[in-house]
Amino acid sequence: MSGRYLSLSRSSVLVPERIKASYEGAAEGRRSSGWDAPDTGVNSLIMPALRNLRSRSRSAVRNDPYAANVIDKRVSNLIGTGITPHPRLLDKAIRKGMQELWEDWVDEADADQLTDFYGLQALVARTVEQSGECFIRLRPRRLEDGYAVPLQLQCLSPEFVPHDKFEMTRFGNVIRAGIEFNGMGRRVAYWCYRNHPSDKSSLNMGYNQLVRITAEQMLHVFEPLEPGQLRGVPRLAPVLKRLRSLDNFDDAVLFRQEVANLFAGFVRKPAPDGPPQIDPLTGAPVKFDRDGFTPMVGLEPGTMQELLPGEQVDFSDPPDAGNNYPDFMRQQLMAAAAGSGLPYELMTGDMQGVNDRAIRVVLNEFRRRLEQLQFQVYVHQLCRPVRKAWLDMAVLSGALDLPDYSQRRREYQRTRWVPQGWAYIHPVQDVQSRSMEIAAGFGSRSEVCLRNGTDAEVVDEENAADIARAKALGLNYSSLPAIDDDPDEPDQKVKK
Repeated sequence: MSGRYLSLSRSSVLVPERIKASYEGAAEGRRSSGWDAPDTGVNSLIMPALRNLRSRSRSAVRNDPYAANVIDKRVSNLIGTGITPHPRLLDKAIRKGMQELWEDWVDEADADQLTDFYGLQALVARTVEQSGECFIRLRPRRLEDGYAVPLQLQCLSPEFVPHDKFEMTRFGNVIRAGIEFNGMGRRVAYWCYRNHPSDKSSLNMGYNQLVRITAEQMLHVFEPLEPGQLRGVPRLAPVLKRLRSLDNFDDAVLFRQEVANLFAGFVRKPAPDGPPQIDPLTGAPVKFDRDGFTPMVGLEPGTMQELLPGEQVDFSDPPDAGNNYPDFMRQQLMAAAAGSGLPYELMTGDMQGVNDRAIRVVLNEFRRRLEQLQFQVYVHQLCRPVRKAWLDMAVLSGALDLPDYSQRRREYQRTRWVPQGWAYIHPVQDVQSRSMEIAAGFGSRSEVCLRNGTDAEVVDEENAADIARAKALGLNYSSLPAIDDDPDEPDQKVKK
């Protein structure tokens, strides 16, 4: 065969030259000599770096205002006031009873008694965003404890499950990154420390034992980025080094500006005639001033100092921050925002040159990404398992009486999880567009209410109660002014 068409690759496989040349990213040469791209499995890459990634991510959130803002904004938009359940049962009485019991249990859900279930959602989301993953242990309680449903949730940091534990159990199961798998590759247990292994304030000063927690009692929440991934990676992992370098640069510029604001002067005096005099006590040359041995005081703002003949004053002239500082910081922060998954405008608060149409495009893309995480990570890995465990415990404890629960378990568990609705960007236009959508049959009132994070049945009941109360008081709120909303008109006027 002609060498013009075929060449021998490093793996001793004949590869057409035209195919090789079509991927410039695979070429090897001077430009690619320092390109470190190991062809290694995802878990082999994550596990050695996980400890440093977690600690550095937490340090960045504690000390870097931009990193802290990234985590805060993402958590507040991911969870908000909470992702709430809406049962899909047709029986209204049972559905209402389930919701009332759920609302009673929400306030008792936290095993640490610091927040409610929706606060736990925010805590889990913050841990996942900051540390890459979070573990939640389901803790059954006794009936005599007096809870609405005898079940609580305990939130655990990733260190409780050691990521460096790899071994084979005596039953033939495999432990990988602290997670035990059976022969079919299914998670059957988690190996968990009794106390945080790095918490020096723990009262347990003895041996920190590893205990086996069955998979039915432990939830593992993280975003899988590659097939077969076992542990999560912090959100700031792609930008940690950039944020640190940028923070150091910003501190250096700030220090330079502090030096530039100092008003310092240096007095030059003519050299005295004759040999220098030596202090007999210190052995140092004696510095004479106007008043003999009195040292010259430093200059204060506004001070007018009279100099002797022959003396001169030179003032310091430190460099300034430079004209390209704002542009450089903006460019680097844009890269950091892109790598952390947060719009630059939300990360920095810089709205310069941004109009409402541009911010709508930015927010729509950002919200689409968050909705993906809400339903594919938090609903699937956290909300649904908790709801199933809660429903089982409610029936077993007698808090709920559901007919034929063992046969109709899936039916009772069907739930729609609704995140908090997004705020309107243009309130009048958005409401009008949704009203037109309902009138044209492209959507329902129930769907619109769910998008807003509410329940159509609750809205209808509240509206009926408001109308009945208004009629009883002789009030009429039906006459509302119509808004003439023209997006091309800067001023909106009320029709009369």
